[in-house]
Amino acid sequence: MEEPGAAAPPPGPRSLLPSRQFLCSRKGQLLAAESVLSFIIFICYIASLVTSFFMAPLLEFLLALFLFFAYASKLNEKFKGLYWPLSDFLRCVTAAIIYFAISIAAVSRYSDGASKAAGVFGFVATIVFAIDFYITFNDLVAFLKQGSSESPEERKSEDEVSDSDSD
Repeated sequence: MEEPGAAAPPPGPRSLLPSRQFLCSRKGQLLAAESVLSFIIFICYIASLVTSFFMAPLLEFLLALFLFFAYASKLNEKFKGLYWPLSDFLRCVTAAIIYFAISIAAVSRYSDGASKAAGVFGFVATIVFAIDFYITFNDLVAFLKQGSSESPEERKSEDEVSDSDSD
């Protein structure tokens, strides 16, 4: 039997894993899918004749993995210096555009199987990133509508108070 004053065992490697709640959330699933797809595309480009395209999936894999663990460990709530939804939106938009462009080039110009596979996975990744930026865009719009709900008079009085020190 344990004593009530006994210390809890030290956290093990399990504490590094994201919570089940985050893994079941829509954002967690999208980031996991983006990470897996980007890694698969990276491997396909390494194995293909199109080695010049491997850097984009590698960067997207690392960014998606970073955001996955940042959101899972609630780093976005601790570090307020960065507006996380906007940076995530910009990452998703650029990733969708880049994946679409390099997938068209890989499928149309190169005939080896790994290039074709990378192109097909790239089109799937384009769809996943497009879904993510659509959802993130809706969150941004809701935030901006909420932030602009105050009347112009309230904003004007706040501006006058802040300008009074500069006179």
